[in-house]
Amino acid sequence: MIRAEFFKSKGAFIGFKICGHAGYDVSGKDVVCAAVSSAVQLTMNLLNDLGFEPDVLISDNLIKCSVSRTSSASAIILEDLKQHFESILEEFPKTIKITISEV
Repeated sequence: MIRAEFFKSKGAFIGFKICGHAGYDVSGKDVVCAAVSSAVQLTMNLLNDLGFEPDVLISDNLIKCSVSRTSSASAIILEDLKQHFESILEEFPKTIKITISEV
């Protein structure tokens, strides 16, 4: 199962941590993992291109991203990622666990 933890500060999304494997299919053929990976890459690119200077950590089976310069736009981008994961979860149950942590 993919574990997606979203971080909030003062009610606004400021980052996320993604790890795990969806288990929908074997590695390399898993459409859920591909959808999640693509959405995460797009989110990080948007945050970077819009000047939010995301702090990104990528290691084996882990991606962590947080923005130090936040705004309503960065919070919306991150919330949209969460909503995208929720849509994937509706189509492919038990593949993603989404949590939200206040930091």
